[in-house]
Amino acid sequence: MVKVVKFGGSSLASAGQFKKAGEIIHADAKRKYVIPSAPGKRHAKDTKVTDMLYACYELAEAGGEIKPGLRKIRARYNEIINGLKLPLNLDDEFKVIEENFEKKAGRDYAASRGEYLNGIIMANYLGYEFIDAGEVIRFDSSGEFDADTTNRILKERLKKTERAVIPGFYGTKPDGSVKTFSRGGSDITGSIVAKACRADLYENWTDVSGFLVADPRIIENPKGIKVITYRELRELSYMGATVLHEDAIFPVRTEGIPINIKNTNAPEDPGTFIVESTCQKPEYTITGIAGKKGFVAVNIEKDMMNSEIGFGRKVLAAFEENEISFEHVPSGIDTFTVFVHQEEFEGKEQSVLSAIHRLAEPDSIELEADLALIAVVGRGMRSTRGTAGRIFSALAHSNVNVRMIDQGSSELNVIIGVGNDDFDIAIKAIYDIFVETQL
Repeated sequence: MVKVVKFGGSSLASAGQFKKAGEIIHADAKRKYVIPSAPGKRHAKDTKVTDMLYACYELAEAGGEIKPGLRKIRARYNEIINGLKLPLNLDDEFKVIEENFEKKAGRDYAASRGEYLNGIIMANYLGYEFIDAGEVIRFDSSGEFDADTTNRILKERLKKTERAVIPGFYGTKPDGSVKTFSRGGSDITGSIVAKACRADLYENWTDVSGFLVADPRIIENPKGIKVITYRELRELSYMGATVLHEDAIFPVRTEGIPINIKNTNAPEDPGTFIVESTCQKPEYTITGIAGKKGFVAVNIEKDMMNSEIGFGRKVLAAFEENEISFEHVPSGIDTFTVFVHQEEFEGKEQSVLSAIHRLAEPDSIELEADLALIAVVGRGMRSTRGTAGRIFSALAHSNVNVRMIDQGSSELNVIIGVGNDDFDIAIKAIYDIFVETQL
């Protein structure tokens, strides 16, 4: 059995956290491949190393003095090295980094050094082989991740390596330049490594004990989720749940490899298992609730719209022309509504409206701003009657005006539109009816 383990920035922010990670790794001989993030915050007012690197590189681009910034970053790493009592010196690495900053090697290069240096420390601490992610994670010339090439190279490399540390977050393009994933991309690297070595389990260690049914900033002490499917997680991640980078699902999903979200500070907690499918019944009808504020509803009316072939395509073409993506498109016989991000839409609203009139010739268009979308997700909804009715009842009881409701054909999720001001109230009402009372 092989386990791939990824540790987040908070799990590796200090020597003390490194020791916890080391104990976890050594406690199970099956934990053979380790993916570290860059050091995160040690306390609330601290700065993540990645942000320090970005700031230092911006100074380099502006022609400023970068030595003081690099000294602060080096001090962060030396604090970890000294705390672990390692015979390790990163001076040569920092000389190379300084030279490359001065040569304007790029923001991606700058950001990647956080994981790179932490990987060197982790490999020394564990006694594992260090594999530079730049040697095995590949992007194409346009900056898109090259999954096939990466899988081939990484598979061959890991066949020859019993235990290794591979830094997360970055790889290289064909010209050798460094390219990073989006923030949180170390999760993706862990997933890629798990696929390449056909791991039995991908453990993702962070500072929380798995996923929660709802946002703890809204619900006090929400219940945890024991098991969640890839599809449920995709729905929740898309609507704002952020424990795991949503793109980390795809590499392991194709191989049927489960992910276990675990807490470095409470390793005895079972965490959350993310699986392709399960016959285990969920504890509640719903698996989770997540949402986002800041949407606009573009309401379009036209008599006999339902008999006009291509009407929806014409409307959506107006948004495409203005490079605006849409979130949801609920419709009626003579109405068609497009939900878009308000921030993205506001600067282009008149251009979009003009294009809709030109392309679709509607009778009228109305805009409704300051809306929020809430996703109620759960495989248990398929076998439970009246889920939408219970949602409406709970929201009505809390005096929340529902602006939109849209249920996917898979019956896996229900999307509800409410005003921004009703966002927290709505989530509390839905949580209460499905989790607290379990009617």
